[in-house]
Amino acid sequence: MMHPLRLLLTGLLITTLATTVSAQENTKDTTAPGKIIEIISASRENYQTINDTTQLFSLGGNAVVKQGRTIFYADSIVLNPKVNMLEAYGNVHINDADSVQIYSQYLKYLGKEKKAYLDKSVRLTDGKGVLTTNSLVYDVTTKVGTYLNGGKVVNGKTVLTSTEGYYYGDTRDVYFKKNVVLNDTGYKILTDTLLYNINTDLTTFVSPTKIYNGKRTITTREGYYDLKNKKAEFGKRPFIDDSTYTFTADKAAIDDKNGLSEYEGNVVYRSKDKLGQDLIANNLKINRKTNSLLATQKPILFMKQEGDTILITADTLYSAHLTQLLQSRVVPQVRDTGYLTNEMLDKADSDHNRFFEAYYHVKIYSDSLQAVGDSMFYSLQDSTFRLFKNPIVWAQDNQVTGDTIYLFLQNRKPQRFYVFENAMAIQKITDRYYNQIKGTSMNGFFKDGKVDSLRTKGSPAENVYYGMDEHNKFFGVDKSSSDVIIAKFQDGQIDRVTFLHNVEGTAYPMGQIDHESIRLRKFKWLGDLRPKNKLAIFSN
Repeated sequence: MMHPLRLLLTGLLITTLATTVSAQENTKDTTAPGKIIEIISASRENYQTINDTTQLFSLGGNAVVKQGRTIFYADSIVLNPKVNMLEAYGNVHINDADSVQIYSQYLKYLGKEKKAYLDKSVRLTDGKGVLTTNSLVYDVTTKVGTYLNGGKVVNGKTVLTSTEGYYYGDTRDVYFKKNVVLNDTGYKILTDTLLYNINTDLTTFVSPTKIYNGKRTITTREGYYDLKNKKAEFGKRPFIDDSTYTFTADKAAIDDKNGLSEYEGNVVYRSKDKLGQDLIANNLKINRKTNSLLATQKPILFMKQEGDTILITADTLYSAHLTQLLQSRVVPQVRDTGYLTNEMLDKADSDHNRFFEAYYHVKIYSDSLQAVGDSMFYSLQDSTFRLFKNPIVWAQDNQVTGDTIYLFLQNRKPQRFYVFENAMAIQKITDRYYNQIKGTSMNGFFKDGKVDSLRTKGSPAENVYYGMDEHNKFFGVDKSSSDVIIAKFQDGQIDRVTFLHNVEGTAYPMGQIDHESIRLRKFKWLGDLRPKNKLAIFSN
């Protein structure tokens, strides 16, 4: 049997609601199913009429009311059925269709608008994430919660705080604004605007954002970060500082779980080492697990040095740790002394444990030396360029060709070169006259960035040399051969030629010889292929 007071209260509620319906028959029906706030239970109940528009039901002790599928719990609830509104005090709990749970110490709820205003120790949860704040507005119809005076969302190990926040219950999105801070295992994100999905752990940025991950800092204005799968994409030229180098590009994609990243559009890689390597390209792929990089689409490598940086370009540039390469491939030692052993290289902090490969249409430029070739290998272990397939090296007015050329650096400046098979050196004196040396192999030495001497071996080695007097006037040309030819240079020009063993030769007066006919076999001046300045590298 229903308690007499409960029976009275129910009857009054029905009467009040009937009166409300009659008074609003020409307006929207606020008492339609799902709109009425129903009393479910309470330990204590009281009814009070204040005036014609205010009639209050006071429910105390574990009070419970509901509207549609939304249930309200509190220590006490004051219900005004005339305006379909309630206020709740102490241990307030809203169960919104078993999907969203909200807790607070105070609630004001407007039944007509289905809006809840909660204050003091507010906590909202959807069973996964937890939002806490001191003041929250929650719309039951749209399942949108709003805080404007500071709040926090905790989802597993992810913690987000902001001044303003908007929670969307249907999609489990939270839109954070003003002083947004996200902390996750290994990550910290600072921004002004951020969209976060509780289900997917996906964060989306639409304003300037900083992401801290160990020694790495990412600055971006657009993109997303998938915290669950450790993947991210950034646009509008993100900037990445990784302690020893920096990256910037039009856009970037990062997969931290697999240690992969890709950068597209005007990529700039800068080493923080004063004498390190910088790189630009239109596409750059990084593998942090193998410490490798692959640059394509007009890549240019800058080998920084004091006064004369070396620029290298090709269709593709690749770099990785030399010790890893040695596990799968033999790299012959090309120096007897002055290089690091593999044991010395096999250290995580070794700056020399790296190699570069370039293939197809290789060009090298520095103020003192230029080169081209089909492919190139360079190791920081021995500071040696290995140029393959039709390589050409130029220094001042000198051109060197052969099947393969090794170019040795010392302190990142030319020290010497070695030519394997079909070696030829040509020195341009005028458009008609060229000094020439040809042999099977050739060793060249530099001094102060200029060619100092050549030692050529052959079967035999051949030479064409134009003699000049002290007034720089030509007095004749000599065509000779021997087992070994040694040419000494003065200020980049051949000054003296020495022949060793089996010497043969003929000297000709300048006016009594066809100068083209005495050129050595396969003579070809290739000055049109020479990178004449840095612009030739950038316009590759």
